[in-house]
Amino acid sequence: MSEQREQTFAIGGDMTVSRLGFGAMRITGSGVWGWPADRAGARALLRRARERGVDLIDTADAYGPETSEYLIAEEFRPYPEGLVIATKGGLVRGGPGSWTPDGRPEHLVRAVENSLRRLGREVIDLYQLHTIDDAVPLEDSVGALKEMKDAGKIRHVGVSNFRVEHIERARRVTEVVTVQNRYSLSDRKHEDVVDYCTEHGIGFIPWYPLGTGKLTSEEGLRELAGRYAATPGQIALAWLLERSPVVLPIPGTSSIEHLEENLGARDLELSSEDFEALSQKAF
Repeated sequence: MSEQREQTFAIGGDMTVSRLGFGAMRITGSGVWGWPADRAGARALLRRARERGVDLIDTADAYGPETSEYLIAEEFRPYPEGLVIATKGGLVRGGPGSWTPDGRPEHLVRAVENSLRRLGREVIDLYQLHTIDDAVPLEDSVGALKEMKDAGKIRHVGVSNFRVEHIERARRVTEVVTVQNRYSLSDRKHEDVVDYCTEHGIGFIPWYPLGTGKLTSEEGLRELAGRYAATPGQIALAWLLERSPVVLPIPGTSSIEHLEENLGARDLELSSEDFEALSQKAF
């Protein structure tokens, strides 16, 4: 791109992080259930991410459930200065592949307390409502997080899987500093949310930023990657970083090799022409 890309973003105006973080969903067992087969390997992966400058790690109480948060605590306590841990609540698990919304205020209050305990923290840097529970007014769900923030147990509140109208309703309850929605080069149905976050200085955290692997086999993207001596995944992440200065991709992996590949996107600058061509292309 013609202008130099911003390398950091200040979440909530006071938590400055590198714009490429790490999503800790895949350090759990198969089906995002239970402990990983190689628990020491999962901790080594977290350690390597930190060594390579990652300072935003995103998790949730539903990942495992609970095991992702436990592993983060095992590896990082006492937490190094500048490492931002984001977690989420509002989904409960009945088994592998089962995800059920629970946005009741009493559930969310317990969820925050339990995440604090598992993570070994006095305050959670960024706590996100994992999804909307259609059985509960979102104002009640977000209101519970506001209460926990007012009590000093949450530093900042974020939301996930929200449309623009939902974000505006949530912002009438409390400050919302991040939105985490599914978004990638091949899945752009939340373009309006990215634009809204850009306009209002709200961090946008795309989940499945690599399109669950679909992009890596796309021939045109492979050709473009060859011209940059990069991988298709690196091109896809670089596009996200160019898309808006508020975008904070959190690609997850269970492999140190794949982690290193993903982090290579930090140094990849797309030309304006290639960025625009990718933006107009349907995948």
